[in-house]
Amino acid sequence: MSDSSLPPGLPQKLPRKVGVLGGGRMGAGIAHAFLINGARVTVVERDEPSAAAARERVESAAAKSLERGSTDGNLDEMASRLAVSVDYADFADCNLVVEAVPEDFELKAGALRLVEQQLHKGAYLASNTSSLSVSELAEQLQRPADFVGLHFFNPVPASSLIEVVLGRETSAELAAAAKEWTEALGKTAVVVRDAPGFASSRLGVAIALEAMRMLEEGVASAEDIDAAMVLGYKHPTGPLRTTDIVGLDVRLGIAEYLHSTLGERFAPPQILRDKVARGELGRKSGRGFFDWTN
Repeated sequence: MSDSSLPPGLPQKLPRKVGVLGGGRMGAGIAHAFLINGARVTVVERDEPSAAAARERVESAAAKSLERGSTDGNLDEMASRLAVSVDYADFADCNLVVEAVPEDFELKAGALRLVEQQLHKGAYLASNTSSLSVSELAEQLQRPADFVGLHFFNPVPASSLIEVVLGRETSAELAAAAKEWTEALGKTAVVVRDAPGFASSRLGVAIALEAMRMLEEGVASAEDIDAAMVLGYKHPTGPLRTTDIVGLDVRLGIAEYLHSTLGERFAPPQILRDKVARGELGRKSGRGFFDWTN
């Protein structure tokens, strides 16, 4: 597939035109990753104010990449390859669309069905779900073989990992392509079969929930619990600070799903439920297990 209007430096393994459904923190990060690597990107949001905010997030992230010198090019050229819309029909010419709406099965399933209706034959569809069953989401679609999980990590620009989650019907061709896309984005693919929490969320949440229980029981302070993992096990960030970055509401949703599928070891601690009820969601709200107001 050729397009003379596309930049000559576009990696051959990268989709030429990429759609992202949802322009929040994760969606904007995914759009940014494809944009700085030369693809044309279309972000679709639910309304005009959300679309405007999504554009600002992606362009701001691209500007910071240029300032840091982590990518080449200029902002005007990148902006010319970014489209932001409120119309699903604008996904019609995309080779790949990545869904990045909140972690709710019915919401994701409905959104994926709407996107699939717009895609041409040969285009692929992916979900950025961090825990929901890719196989069960695929059952909602007409072309389950063309659907895969692409679990990006927050913050997307700094993360070196994408978890490629294969559903029961994901084609071998798509599985291979997803690994190639990951490499073209300068990241490493971890390929897992569809299972509750996959590999990353299951392990990450297990550690985080135990850290919360330790805090709840007064074993140590949040600072010292995190320091034990950072200094003792060389984790770049402690489990409680990571939870603040991910969002306590997001972690609670994943824990509830894992609790329902894998049993009591993933039961959310009361401290997590209480903080979410108070609106202490982590970095995005200014307070979680740590104070982010400054």
